[in-house]
Amino acid sequence: MENFWEFNVWGGFNLVSSLLFALLLANVLKKTIKPLNASLIPTSVLGGGLLLIIASIYKLITGDILFNTEFFGGSGTANLEIITYHTLALGFIASTLKDSGEKLSKQRSVEIFNTGVTTVSTYLLQGVVGMGITIIASFIIKDFFAAGGLLLPFGYGQGTGQALNYGNIYETDFGFVGGRSFGLTIAALGFLSASIGGVIHLNVLKKRGVIKPVSSKEGALSSEEIQGNDEIPMHGSMDKLTVQLALIAAAYFITYLLMFALGLLLPDMRSVIYGFNFLLGVIAASLIKLVMKFLRKKSIIKKQYANNFLLTRTSNFFYDVMVIAGIAAIKLDMLEKYWGIILILGVAGLAITFTYNRFIAKKLFPNYVEEQFLAMYGMLTGTASTGVMLLREVDGDFKTPVADNLVYQNFPAIVFGLPLMLLATLAPVKPILTLGILAAFFAVMNVILFRSYIFKRKKK
Repeated sequence: MENFWEFNVWGGFNLVSSLLFALLLANVLKKTIKPLNASLIPTSVLGGGLLLIIASIYKLITGDILFNTEFFGGSGTANLEIITYHTLALGFIASTLKDSGEKLSKQRSVEIFNTGVTTVSTYLLQGVVGMGITIIASFIIKDFFAAGGLLLPFGYGQGTGQALNYGNIYETDFGFVGGRSFGLTIAALGFLSASIGGVIHLNVLKKRGVIKPVSSKEGALSSEEIQGNDEIPMHGSMDKLTVQLALIAAAYFITYLLMFALGLLLPDMRSVIYGFNFLLGVIAASLIKLVMKFLRKKSIIKKQYANNFLLTRTSNFFYDVMVIAGIAAIKLDMLEKYWGIILILGVAGLAITFTYNRFIAKKLFPNYVEEQFLAMYGMLTGTASTGVMLLREVDGDFKTPVADNLVYQNFPAIVFGLPLMLLATLAPVKPILTLGILAAFFAVMNVILFRSYIFKRKKK
């Protein structure tokens, strides 16, 4: 029988409270310290950094791991990784459940498709460069994990959750000591790259007079932005937020059943299958959307249950918690031998992502070059939220279709990006072969991406 005053009852709550309090503190610091506010560093990254600094100081003084103390239930570091793992999928599910709105024109479909292909091409470029660096490092540093560079596209391109997922697979299945912390650190450097590169580019644009500073003042939202006319009421017999959370939970429960079934069918791939929780979550959420659409068409349900405003808020909450928990879970002592390689990967990731996306924006999105570039660069070094943050600096009212590009590009990106995820388990076994496949795949994706230029030249 549990006593309510014991730490094992309060440990989990203390851990989550610390994460949320750190977010509040980071937000206050951003509002009061002008250089921080100007840096565009996400509040979740700043909060995670604060917790990481506090935990590092605590270990220097006591020799113990702060989050593994009794106050946090004795296994707080593992719980931080679990939180990061789950919030990745939950954020994707909440985004997928949103109503996609009207049908897209042919031109818009092409732009969205190109955005999705750009996303995957950037993953592949990051993978080629990252693998190249760590394969070379494995010849110089004894017993270095040659496939570690493939964590660059997962950390930069896909964010904290996937960096942890594959870092965990490399650590548990392939013996990469410190793999989790390696992946999480790469992801943290990605957010810094988004902030540093984005801010420098914005300042250059402002000095050249290309863009004008966008006011950071926020006006009140209209009722139409919060709730549609055909939706369930905000306050019914069941609160509207509760309904959104129930839909998300239902989708994640279906996700677990799918992973459980696949794990029974393919026991040797169980770690990979459970690493795809976000992808199967998107599928489960899409199924729920289809079922609800069918039920509405048959007039079995009369109102729209999903609410875009609340689902957006919920997905952003999950992403904030994912990032701060992921950074707080980093074990700096596990990375003592790898700091040089990590910094090289970080700088290389910034340079290639910036240059490649800049080139694509100029070639394929001439009507809104700066908006598309900043959004894609921010997303492919951090998360979609980071991309939107940079986008708001040049397109505060979302007059360009870039924000929609970020939302709708997920499906083509998932379809084309799936081989990269499958290659991730080949990389530790055959790193040089994997590098060759990634390079070939990158070439193919660029043929698809620049098809209009290539085939026009052939006709001429």
